[in-house]
Amino acid sequence: MAIYTCGHKIPDSDSICSAISLAYLLNKLGKKAIPARQGEVNLESSFILETFNHEAPMLKTSFANEELYIVDYSDLAQAPEDISEANIIGIVDHHKLGDITTSCPLECWIRPLGCSSTVLKQMYDFYKIDIPKDIAGLMLGAILSDTIVFKSPTCTEDDIKAVKDLAKIAKVDDYKAFGMKMFEIKSQVENASASELIKRDYKDFNMHGQKIGIGQLELIDASVLDKRHGELKKELELLRQKEGLHTAILLLTDIMKEGSTVLVSSKQEDIFEKAFNVKLEDSTVWLDDCLSRKKQIIPFLEPAFK
Repeated sequence: MAIYTCGHKIPDSDSICSAISLAYLLNKLGKKAIPARQGEVNLESSFILETFNHEAPMLKTSFANEELYIVDYSDLAQAPEDISEANIIGIVDHHKLGDITTSCPLECWIRPLGCSSTVLKQMYDFYKIDIPKDIAGLMLGAILSDTIVFKSPTCTEDDIKAVKDLAKIAKVDDYKAFGMKMFEIKSQVENASASELIKRDYKDFNMHGQKIGIGQLELIDASVLDKRHGELKKELELLRQKEGLHTAILLLTDIMKEGSTVLVSSKQEDIFEKAFNVKLEDSTVWLDDCLSRKKQIIPFLEPAFK
């Protein structure tokens, strides 16, 4: 039986690239593996795949009675609906430990790094498996994306070292320029609907029994969406009601100004306000230096729901 390697719902570049990189590693270790994805490939991921001439993972949303190796998450809210019927054999992640449990022992590579692909680079090193040029390019792109080209507070020295090593293998002379090109692609919002923008990089969380949805747009210049705040907030409210969420949030992250405009739709806005010691104005607030959903939003918001 083949092992499927797959990231979270609404996959970002790390979920896509890590699924491919892990499958390659497992195959080199003699374990038949197939990369998969739960959702559509976004603009940035498509650019990375095209640059390094690699196909996207297969689209697969059901894993009942399959062997599954999870990448880039460990929260049930981001898992396939039939995850309880899958045989989870491993996890590669760089987030907090979520609420997925297993009935059998499993292999876990979870480290507090900026990207799952950095963890995978360390796995390749551990097993002494050479990384081919195309796989190195995918891993490089994922790390540059997740660390916002080293600007994110989640970025570590391990991530920077991995990028430098992978750039040599992938023959990318100016990896920072490549990273900025990725964010130019990511910043294309003109023809996207409000719903598409919210869902472009969106994750669901269970915070002490409350369903929370958080989307994030990382843009070179977030002011391009200033005139669409009202439209985005209206769509956030529709999403919150439709999916039965307590709170729906959208981060409009400006990677040059190094901060985020946060749009909030909630049954109780005061929970968000207390969590961040701010006052929302028209359900909106600017958070200076806020670049990471993982490190600067979730660790403060989740305890507020206790």
